[in-house]
Amino acid sequence: MSATAPAKTFRKKLEKNAYYVDVLNTPWEPTKLPGSERKVLFQDPVTGATTVLFRMAPGGVVPFHEHPEIEQTYVLEGSLEDDEGSCTAGNFVWRPGGSRHEAHCPNGALFIAFFQKPSRPITSEEE
Repeated sequence: MSATAPAKTFRKKLEKNAYYVDVLNTPWEPTKLPGSERKVLFQDPVTGATTVLFRMAPGGVVPFHEHPEIEQTYVLEGSLEDDEGSCTAGNFVWRPGGSRHEAHCPNGALFIAFFQKPSRPITSEEE
């Protein structure tokens, strides 16, 4: 299997193709977005499939972007909001490939996101 996660997140390979990630002891790493941190839990460098735990400060914004494939998000704390609605703690939202949006976290948020391929920023010329 070609899928990998950052070496620092693998603590022990328990059986063939089963990897356990010590999420609590994996350090948060800053993203390019102010007030946003992440823990990459899974990443396949071939397909781009990625699972990420995000933590965003109150007022955090994910600028306008496109999801080339399905994107799925489960909110653990706070809320993730866009022009179509609000996904609050304990709820789940998914977006089809080709969807575009800007997301806001008015009171902050902790959420896990599953990407089949990485999202890409949308420039003002593309809007």
